[in-house]
Amino acid sequence: MSNKIGYLGPEATFTHMAVNHFFPNEIRVPYATIPDCIDAAANGEIDYAVVPLENAIEGSVNITIDYLIHEQPLTIVGEITVPVRQHLLVHPDRAETWKQVRAVYSHPHAIAQCHKFLNSELKGVRTEDMTSTSAAAKFVHENPEQHIAAIANEAAAEKYGLSVVRQDIHTHQNNHTKFIVLHKQQSYLPAKHKPYGEKTTWMITMPSDYAGALYQVLAAFAWRKLNLSKIESRPMKTGLGRYFFLIDVEGSYAEVLQNGAKMELEALGCSVTLLGTYSCFRF
Repeated sequence: MSNKIGYLGPEATFTHMAVNHFFPNEIRVPYATIPDCIDAAANGEIDYAVVPLENAIEGSVNITIDYLIHEQPLTIVGEITVPVRQHLLVHPDRAETWKQVRAVYSHPHAIAQCHKFLNSELKGVRTEDMTSTSAAAKFVHENPEQHIAAIANEAAAEKYGLSVVRQDIHTHQNNHTKFIVLHKQQSYLPAKHKPYGEKTTWMITMPSDYAGALYQVLAAFAWRKLNLSKIESRPMKTGLGRYFFLIDVEGSYAEVLQNGAKMELEALGCSVTLLGTYSCFRF
C-alpha cells in the first residue's frame, strides 16, 4: 500500500521536484500553504508532509519553524537537500524578444536570488511577487498577450510549455534548499536512497535570569565533542526578550553522548525537546 506524501504545492515547484525524486512511487498530494500541509499530516489525511525549512541564500523559512513549534508539533523524520537552479522563462512567441519583457514574475525568494541578473540584463524591469515559482510560470502561460517572464525551474517550463531563454540566472551557484519530512511520531523514513549522514534537532528553552546560560548550553555539547551544524534563536511569542533555540546536532540521538547532554541541560534548568533524529539525503 502506497503512502500519501503531502507537499507545499503547486506542481513543478522545487518542493514537488524533491518529492518526485525521493518518493517516486508514492501518492503525492499538493497543498496551498505550509500550515495546510502540516495540518494534513497531523490529522492523518497524509502519512508524511514535505515542507521547506531553509535556503542557503535566504535563510530559514520561519513559517515552517513557528508552525511546527507553536501549532502542530510533528516529528522530523528526514531531511532532503535539493540544488536550486533558476531560469528565465517566457512564452515561446516571445523567445526572440525576451529582453523587451516589461515585468518578471516569481516568488520573492527567487527574485532575490536572481537580483544580479535582473539588475544587469533586465535593469529597470519591474518584478511582481507570486505565491510560488510554478504559479509565476502558470501566469505567463495563461497570458501570452503580455510581454512578461517568469523565474522558475525546468519542471515549470516543461509543464507550462514555456521557453527557457536564460539558464542558471541565480547569483550564487551553490544555492540549495533543505526540506524536512514530517510524521506524527518518530519513525524510520521508508527511503530507497542512501543517506549522507544523521542529525538530531533539539529545541532548548533556557531558564530566565541565569547568567552565562547560553555558554553552559554550548559547553554541554563542546566537551562531549558533539558537533553543532546549526544554532538559531526564535521568539517564544510570550513577550520581548523571550527566545528558544533550535540546535542541529550531528549524529543520532541513540548515541549515549547526546542523552548525557540532554540530562546535563535539564539539570541546569533548561527545557529540552527533541524535534527528531533522522537521516539526511541530497540529490
